[in-house]
Amino acid sequence: MTTNEYLDHHRGRFEAELVEFLSIASISTDPDAAADVARCADWLASHLSGIGMPLVEVIPTPGHPIVYAERMDAGEGGPTVLFYGHYDVQPVDPLNLWSNPPFDPVIRDGKIYARGATDDKGQVFLHIKAIEAMLATEGRLPINIKLLIEGEEEIGSPNLAPFVKDNAAKLACDSVLVSDTSMFAPGQPSIVYSLRGMAYMQIDVQGPNRDLHSGSYGGAVQNPLNALATIIARLKDEHGHILVEGFYDDVKPLTEQERLDLAALGHSDERLKSDVDVSELFGEEGYSSIERLGARPTLDVNGLLGGFTGEGAKTVLPARAMAKVSMRLVPHQKHDDIANKFISYVQSIAPPGVTVQVQDLHGADPVLVERDSPVMHAATQALEETFSSPCRFTREGGSIPVVLLFDQVLRVPTVLMGFGLNNENAHSPDEHFDLSNFHTGMKAVTRYHHLLSGGGR
Repeated sequence: MTTNEYLDHHRGRFEAELVEFLSIASISTDPDAAADVARCADWLASHLSGIGMPLVEVIPTPGHPIVYAERMDAGEGGPTVLFYGHYDVQPVDPLNLWSNPPFDPVIRDGKIYARGATDDKGQVFLHIKAIEAMLATEGRLPINIKLLIEGEEEIGSPNLAPFVKDNAAKLACDSVLVSDTSMFAPGQPSIVYSLRGMAYMQIDVQGPNRDLHSGSYGGAVQNPLNALATIIARLKDEHGHILVEGFYDDVKPLTEQERLDLAALGHSDERLKSDVDVSELFGEEGYSSIERLGARPTLDVNGLLGGFTGEGAKTVLPARAMAKVSMRLVPHQKHDDIANKFISYVQSIAPPGVTVQVQDLHGADPVLVERDSPVMHAATQALEETFSSPCRFTREGGSIPVVLLFDQVLRVPTVLMGFGLNNENAHSPDEHFDLSNFHTGMKAVTRYHHLLSGGGR
């Protein structure tokens, strides 16, 4: 039986095992779910041992554990790939918008619905099943494989950087493989070569020493909500241009070839409008929507808090107001630089009569991956052969800080080979994963490993 025949023969079992994996509520941000997160790490470790990984460890951290496994069939000097993924998931709120309980997975219309289905349990699991298939049919792996699967990605990986830095020799490899990104479209394989960074800020506006009656004090005392609205209105202009002084200074311009490659993806503005149910799109003038989605920096208000928000009316002048603001960064912007520029700019435009404080909550620098490397060529060939479609290069609008960490510590290239889709509701109710990509992804992974071993063209 060939590896692909094995994968086809065991489709039903793989899906049943994925259901079991997805049923564990490994919500890393919820202290009450800590036992479930630990149970998920143990389940994963047991499964890895069961498929034939000779070294499997559940490694404690000050937070949630890391699962590590390796198999070195290619021997010293053989090609070594480090696979990175995460087994923790996002919270499930709002629960009432789920069609089924988020940890009671359901398969319908060729998709599996559950929290973590596409981000990132389903994508992690297809790599494990690919390893199982190669071991079952060939008795060995064509390359050396190390797996690093963490339980804190959804809370910013606070304990991963120290682990990687302290274990650089243990994690030594020739390349890193990550499946925590998306294909561009159904049936259209793609490789992400650039990830945006992040600067996530909080603006706190303090006015009077207590909430005031708007009839008694309104017109004489600055309203913190009005002041915050003034600040927010001056962060961007009507053309989508960010007004923070010096914000664009270090932006690496898109090359003409990059713009052509992005255009070749066949992005549809009409499909995007229909998908999110809006009448018009909005963004930075001078750039197409596909360029704005992954290749240009952004600034967005993510949340506002202040004043009376209950039912009915209450004439209150609030004492304080708060806004959360995120900025997605592109090469060669730096998180620290942008955060400092944002803080200085907001302070400079703060209205009189209030005290404004700005905090840098967290961030990461953007990543640009070399497109012309042997591992990228192997990934492209593997995807094209298994999906029977040209592989495209694209930029990802989100952030995966671990990629920059691997670049800085391990100093090897990273391949971002994702099999999810952007419309699969990651972080939202009714998250799901297309099972055709789940199964075809396994075949692409096995082909990739064989190509890296020298068994391909």
